[in-house]
Amino acid sequence: MQPPPIPANEDYRIHLLRQLKILDTPREERFDRVTRLAKRMFNVDIALVSLIDEQRQWFKSGVGIDATETHRDISFCGHAILGDEPFIVPDALADRRFWDNPLVKGEPNIRFYAGVPLKLAEGAKIGTLCIIAREPRHFTDQEVHDLIDLAKLAEGELVANLNSTIDELTQISNRRGFNELANKVISKCRFLMEPYSLAYFDLNDFKRINDTLGHSIGDDALTSFSRLLIDNFRDSDVIARIGGDEFAVLMSGTTGVDARYPMTRFDEEIMKFNSAHPRIYKLGYSVGVVSCSPLEDIDHNELLDRADKAMYQYKRD
Repeated sequence: MQPPPIPANEDYRIHLLRQLKILDTPREERFDRVTRLAKRMFNVDIALVSLIDEQRQWFKSGVGIDATETHRDISFCGHAILGDEPFIVPDALADRRFWDNPLVKGEPNIRFYAGVPLKLAEGAKIGTLCIIAREPRHFTDQEVHDLIDLAKLAEGELVANLNSTIDELTQISNRRGFNELANKVISKCRFLMEPYSLAYFDLNDFKRINDTLGHSIGDDALTSFSRLLIDNFRDSDVIARIGGDEFAVLMSGTTGVDARYPMTRFDEEIMKFNSAHPRIYKLGYSVGVVSCSPLEDIDHNELLDRADKAMYQYKRD
């Protein structure tokens, strides 16, 4: 058996999957409609909308199967997300990657598999629409095109989920997404009696960059800054663009002392970026960091207000 390799953009892929806030949610008709149609259209035993998490594949929708997830190492969909084209296995028993796979040797006894990657921002593939049969079969070119068309329906629903809470330019949480996630993080920290910290960033000279160099250069600065935030903070941190040139990072289980290390590391990465990527602008920022005890009665709005004031104090100093 050959476990699927990990994609090169795995961190970003998982980041987008988390932003969907769809894992472990109840079934929804908008996805079930697609899998029912796929099962009937191709006369197969199983149809799935499968999302590839860090260690598992989880089924947002499935017809013809009772399981809701399997381990990622034995998933066919883990292989399917490695490419851009449909991934087709006419006969799993004749394929050296899968002939001894537990899903082939036992339930659901996969012999035929066809999966189309579901893509989000920057081509990140977070799962598949796939069909499975217990007998080998030939898949025609027309059937491939029909499966792609159905996958686009499922993909459109996922994109709609993402766009409501995601900043279109930077592909991180927007203000609405931050508000939703921050409330959950603060509640969890209170329950676990953990501290939490918020860093509030403001890009320096952003108006000048926009006014003198143009909006496309300004957009490049914003996307570069957001990418550095993603690369240098934890996957569990809530990273958001909450205004035109304002960003926030909410760190759970982090005191003010704990926050010094990631903030220092981020500052070093900004300097490396400016040195290694010669551009007509330099990235710079002001930041305010505030920390809270789990015993404090505070919501995300008050937390943002405190961090905003700390950031302006930073500017004055």
